[in-house]
Amino acid sequence: MYAAEASMAATSFLRNPVRIIRPTTSHNILITKSLPWNQKCQCSSTSSSNVSVDEDKSVFSVTPATKYDVDYLGEKTKGDLNVKLESLEAFGIDGQATLEGPIEEVARMEAEEAEGLLKDLGIPSPFSSRQSPRGIFCSRTLNLRSISAIGYDMDYTLMHYNVIAWEGRAYDYCMENLRKVGFPVDGLAFDPDLVIRGLVIDKEKGNLVKADRFGYVKRAMHGTTMLSNRAVREMYGRELVDLRKESRWEFLNTLFSVSEAVAYMQMVDRLDDGTIAAQLGPLDYKGLYKAVGRALFRAHVEGQLKSEIMSKPELFVTPDPELPLALLDQKEAGKKLLLITNSDYHYTDKMMQHSFNRFLPNNMGWRDLFDIVIVSARKPEFFQMSHPMYEVVTGEGLMRPCFKAVTGGLYSGGSAQMVENSLGIHGDEILYVGDHIYTDVSQSKVHLRWRTALICRELEEEYSALIGSRGHRESLIELTNQKEIVGDLFNQLRLASQRRTKGRPAQTLAATNLADQELSDSMQKLLIVMQRLDQKIALLLESDGELFNKRWGFLSRAGFWDKSHLMRQIEKYADIYTSRVSNFLHYTPFMYFRSQEQTLAHDSYSYYCSKIYGSAADNEVNSMS
Repeated sequence: MYAAEASMAATSFLRNPVRIIRPTTSHNILITKSLPWNQKCQCSSTSSSNVSVDEDKSVFSVTPATKYDVDYLGEKTKGDLNVKLESLEAFGIDGQATLEGPIEEVARMEAEEAEGLLKDLGIPSPFSSRQSPRGIFCSRTLNLRSISAIGYDMDYTLMHYNVIAWEGRAYDYCMENLRKVGFPVDGLAFDPDLVIRGLVIDKEKGNLVKADRFGYVKRAMHGTTMLSNRAVREMYGRELVDLRKESRWEFLNTLFSVSEAVAYMQMVDRLDDGTIAAQLGPLDYKGLYKAVGRALFRAHVEGQLKSEIMSKPELFVTPDPELPLALLDQKEAGKKLLLITNSDYHYTDKMMQHSFNRFLPNNMGWRDLFDIVIVSARKPEFFQMSHPMYEVVTGEGLMRPCFKAVTGGLYSGGSAQMVENSLGIHGDEILYVGDHIYTDVSQSKVHLRWRTALICRELEEEYSALIGSRGHRESLIELTNQKEIVGDLFNQLRLASQRRTKGRPAQTLAATNLADQELSDSMQKLLIVMQRLDQKIALLLESDGELFNKRWGFLSRAGFWDKSHLMRQIEKYADIYTSRVSNFLHYTPFMYFRSQEQTLAHDSYSYYCSKIYGSAADNEVNSMS
């Protein structure tokens, strides 16, 4: 099978190359030939970050942390698996003969053979996992083999809450607290479709906005009413969303933001219609936001919400049986696993027991997975500065001060730098996985240069919505291209008319001599065509993305052509991103994630010219250089 499918499978198979180590030369040669099944494979199970392999007895060796190289993409080769040539010869395999012929053909054939083997074994094709809503998507190349430690956030990362249940109860507690201080909340109900992650609250204007990657506002809602394109243009035409101005803009980083945003936008309506009592004081939109924030904060601080969740976790947590197994694979591959959460000890222990213990083998508990557990971490400060660290020493949560974490320990507070020093692992040897763009991903990368992964459960729905909208978007692209062609033709005729009106010759003699009526008729017809195209394009644009959210469209898009502000943040700070941690199970702990080619504005034009004009375009480029 020499189809595109086989080519893709070959690419996937070669992402985890095996090297032959020759005794007399430093050259590395790719090989994928299987060892005889009746021979025992003497692999070392030692951690890839601290490897000691008996080279006389082992078929494989792992590149240790002290002797790694850097590959052609700039990634460390630490943790790569190597095959020694003398071991192959002992089995009667000639590595050089195996590689005779063009490497492209050898790679294709070996990939086909390996794919067939996986199929016979009932193991899903790696390619099928990548091209799915549960794929892991790469913004910056990441060699997972070179990662020595993986840290995890808990809420909405290792544990996914039922958003309607969890955020709905948070909303209920928030509104009850607002009611107690005199706010009119009767008749209001939680509407999870009102907002999506990645929107920005404008606290000065009482608006919720969606911005593109540059910060230009593309859609906006005042209270619970969407604004027209004209209103958005008039209000934000000369303004950019600047997240550094925290007094005005509030970025909805995580699903925890949903309940607060819904409550605030509904209360904006109440402020506008004058139903908020005067005795609450003169409130503007910014003051109203503070009031809603205080009400929600009380719900968390008083502990009622978490107590309710702890008493009935099955109502609030969506179980994922594959997730503990994904972490178990990583641990057995030699990765140090860390849990770093802002939640307190009692809540963390209760929720992790519920989510993990029943899915682990051999009576393991969730604590057995992690080398270090840190609760009440106070992120993002955990990544920014040093705080005292305490060891949790009893099941009741009693603590004592300590200055260094040890394997198997449970701690409260501290700092990321303490973790690095305790493990002897620093910087890009650590991968941190979380759901919060700022608290988890941005700050660990900016301050410590840790590698980062973002968890965004909505990606699964977005991926499916994009697939379902493919025909819609193709129609939109076709209409837009037609509008561009007709518009370019019209503009040339308009320029000819303008020059003739000013008493100057048009672009050509024929254009100058063209009858006025014929020129006018042609322009009128093209104008009518463009107006009709605009009407249809506007309708399609308005409904674009409604399969994901009718108000805001796709999570990752702003308008039709551009990325959303959220997507820009993800690309900037998250090396990889995916919908759930258990997706690592289908990629193995040895995955080499490669980022895709990034297209530029002129790429499509250069491709178009090469297809249409061929060598003529090449000659023109050469003559200009």
